[in-house]
Order: sequence, then structure tokens, then C-alpha cells
Amino acid sequence: MRSCATCGSQVSRDDDFCGTCGTYLGWESDAGDAAPPASEAPTRRIRISEPEQPEAVQPAKPVSPRPESAAPVEENVPDGPPCPSCSTPNPPGRRFCRRCARPLVEAAQPTARQGRRRGLWNTDRHKLWRRLVILGALILLVVGALLLYPLGKAAVQDVLDKVSDAAPVRPATVTASSAVPGHPAANLADVRTDVYWGAPGPEAWADFQFDKPFRLVGMLVHIGPSTKPDAFATQARPTRLDIIITHANGRTRTVHADLVDQPAQRQIDIGASDVTRVRIVIRSATGLTEGKHVAMSLVEFFARA
Repeated sequence: MRSCATCGSQVSRDDDFCGTCGTYLGWESDAGDAAPPASEAPTRRIRISEPEQPEAVQPAKPVSPRPESAAPVEENVPDGPPCPSCSTPNPPGRRFCRRCARPLVEAAQPTARQGRRRGLWNTDRHKLWRRLVILGALILLVVGALLLYPLGKAAVQDVLDKVSDAAPVRPATVTASSAVPGHPAANLADVRTDVYWGAPGPEAWADFQFDKPFRLVGMLVHIGPSTKPDAFATQARPTRLDIIITHANGRTRTVHADLVDQPAQRQIDIGASDVTRVRIVIRSATGLTEGKHVAMSLVEFFARA
């Protein structure tokens, strides 16, 4: 046995590398075999004299040399796992191969069960997050569609109302809560001049019924007993109306309209679909004095052509 010059561990004579630190041991062996250089002795001048003749000496008894064993010393062959690189057996506990210095102790790897369990856990968690993200996106899309669909539909219909032509729609019947004699509610659908519906006062209403649902784009309202300026102020005129719109599904919508006290017609934009009935309620009037009544001469309805 011998010692490693790097770490001091005991190694065999035929080991090429240290089992503890992996240092190559060949350099130490070569250095041990070489003889140390002899020191240079100082040069002296020797005087050579003539050799003297030896005197006679009695021969001594010969001594036989000490016997030496010629059998090679057998070193214990290490019994251990072979090196995966050179197949050299190595004693247990070595970290490097005694012949090629390959590391014999490798990092511990996780077991197959742990690896599979961790992989399955990571995969399941990834799938769970992905499904949650997709579900959240779908919920947002559905909620957004439910909230924005009415607004988007109304915006599209409004654009179509503006770019399309308007066609007049005549009501099938016209009725009223009350009317003064000689001025029935049917005059509201009559395009002749100087005819009108005479209401006793505010809170009176007139109903317009239509044969089939249609898209009501807008209305034109003519107030006063006549469009002529000299006859316009002979009766009271409505200044504020409530327009109650009934759809085919039974829902209603109310539009408030303020009117200008002039003989000119007043345009009111509605923009309602599937309209089947329209009621006009007089909320306020001007010029209503004793002996006068509220006059409206004409109401026109227009649908999208």
C-alpha cells in the first residue's frame, strides 16, 4: 500500500487513480522509481603512488547469502462492483475508479413512482388552470353578449333607420277617451286641413291601432285647429305629450315629447320595432280658457321602407 500525494488516502500499488479524490497516481510512481541525482562532490587532486604488494592473508570461511523468496507477493484483489466504463473491480466505498478515474457514485435519481406522481400532478394542475381560464373566458363572452346585444341591436337598427327611406303607415282604427262634438278622434288620421280632434283638456288620450307590427321610425304631430296662422290660436294647443308605444309581445315604452307652440309640424323620432298600437296622452296645454278646448289637427306615422 502507499499514500495519495493529494489527499493522503491509502491506495494499492497497482492503482492508477486515487479512490477518494481521483488524482492520477502514475506521476508519483515514476518519481519513486527514479534515482535521486547525486550531488556533485568537490574536485580534489589525488596523488597516485605506486601500488604496494599485498601481503599473504589466510582465506576466510565463506558466508552464504540470506535466502530470498522468489515467489511474487499476491495482493488482495478488490471485490466490488465493476466500473461501468472499464469493468475494473473496485472496493466498496470508492468514489472514483482505480483504473480510469470515472466517478462511481452518481447523484440519486427520483424513483419512477415519484417521477410519475409529480408529472401527473403538474399535468393535472396545468389542465385545471387551462380549463378554468377557458371557462372564465366563456362566461365573460356570454355575459358580454347578454349585456351588449340589446345595445348593439339598437345601434344597428338606429343606423338602418337613418340610411333607409321612410314610408307613411295609416292606422286601422283611431279611438279617444273623449272628444268635443264635431271634432272626433278620427280627424287625427285625416290629411285634410281645418279638421282636428278636440279634447276637453289635459289627460285626454287617443289610441291608434295598426293591422300588423311594423318598425316605427318616427311621427309628425300637427297641433292647433289649423295650420293657418290666423286660425292657429283660436283654440288651445297641447305643449307636452306622452307617447305610449305597445309592442307585439305586450311590452310598452313611453316617449315624452315637448311641443313648440307654432303652426309648424313637430317631428318626433321613435325607433321602435314590432309596434302594434300607439297612445297619445295630453299632459299639458296652452291657451286653454273658458269656452275653448285642446285641438290637434294631424298625427302621421312612418315606418322603415
